[in-house]
Amino acid sequence: MFTHYVKPETKRMLLAGVLASGILVSPVGSQPSAPAATPPVAAAHSRYQPSRFSRRAELNYSLIWGVDSLSLKWTESGEVIRFSYRVLDPNKAKALNDKKAEPALIDPRAGVSLVVPSLEKVGQLRQSSTPVAGKAYWMAFSNKGRPVKRGDRVSVVIGKFRADGLVVD
Repeated sequence: MFTHYVKPETKRMLLAGVLASGILVSPVGSQPSAPAATPPVAAAHSRYQPSRFSRRAELNYSLIWGVDSLSLKWTESGEVIRFSYRVLDPNKAKALNDKKAEPALIDPRAGVSLVVPSLEKVGQLRQSSTPVAGKAYWMAFSNKGRPVKRGDRVSVVIGKFRADGLVVD
C-alpha cells in the first residue's frame, strides 16, 4: 500500500474547504431559511443552583467526618431551619449524632447562634440514633423572629464538627 505525508496546514485547509462548502450549498428545491433566531437569553430565575461549597470542602466532610449532601432548608415559614446530611461512614459520623454535643447554627450576618430546641414530650428536634451508612439524618434549629434569612451563609457546629459557608435554601 502506498501512503504519503500530508502537511498539517494542508489538512486544515482541506477541512476548512469541506466545512465551508457544506455551509454554503443548500439542496435544490429547499425553502428559504427563516431569519436567524436570537441566541437564548439566560432565564431570570433558574432552579439549578451553583455548588454550595467547594469540592475540597466536600471531600473534607466525606473523608474526615464520613458525611455528604449537607444542606440547610428554611422551613415552617422561616421559624425553623433544617440541617440534613447523609452518612457515608458510620464510625466517623458518630460525632454528629452524639447526644452530648450541643449543635449550633451560627450566622455572622445576623449575629446569632441558633440552637436545637427541646420539647417537653418529644425531646430535642434532632436524630441522635447510631448512624447507618447511606441513611439521611436531620436536626432542626429554632429561628424564632427569623433572624436567619434564605441565602445567608452560615456555619453548623456540632462538637468538634464544623461546616462553614453553608447556604440556607
